[in-house]
Amino acid sequence: MNRILVLSDIHGNWPALQAIAAEANLDHGDLIVNCGDSTVYAPFANQVLDWLRDQQALSILGNTDSKVVKLLQGKNFKKPSRAEKRIMYTHTAETLSCQNQQMLLALKKKGRVAFVGRQIVFFHGSPEKHTEFLFSSTPEERFRELAHHAEADIILTGHTHEPLHKIVDGVHFFNPGAVGRMFDSNPAASYLILELSKKKIQARFYRCAYDVEEIITRLRQEDLPKIYIDMFRQGRKLN
Repeated sequence: MNRILVLSDIHGNWPALQAIAAEANLDHGDLIVNCGDSTVYAPFANQVLDWLRDQQALSILGNTDSKVVKLLQGKNFKKPSRAEKRIMYTHTAETLSCQNQQMLLALKKKGRVAFVGRQIVFFHGSPEKHTEFLFSSTPEERFRELAHHAEADIILTGHTHEPLHKIVDGVHFFNPGAVGRMFDSNPAASYLILELSKKKIQARFYRCAYDVEEIITRLRQEDLPKIYIDMFRQGRKLN
């Protein structure tokens, strides 16, 4: 079987990404697809982007990445407006290496790859909107609309921070959940392994424990808002 490691919403969480890389036991022929929001909130954006580049992962922009791009371009943004959230964006933009600035500036909002005879497209929100949330509760008709226009066998998305597998009109929709910032009171990182053959699509979702205290230590060293210490420890969104 040919494998794809599907990631999304890493949010600068290098300890979580390291743990997944060790647990997934990647082989040379495995493909890595990253559905965006690689940066912001955990203070390890450089390590995350270095790893994605070294692994030749197929990556796209998420909505938080897009705001960092605006800062790198000398622009600004209105939301988020809360000071404790904005500082996480400015801190990321200010600490990115030149190589990673260029990497982020070059990323697109969508990707496509042919793998084992399957057409795979990937987005952060949905095929039609960068910030659209696709949950398991989203009406099936909406999935049907997106499946019809995407011209793909597999559609990979992120943004919701919740794992998803839905089949509509023969098209598989997958969301791996969040590597770096879970909202379900379980801090463990979430990821997806797809095993593909010409006849089968097999999906396995995983949760992977990691050293949360490594993030806490760095947040304190960088004098970043304490609320993020609570969020990473609790695996919850508090702002």
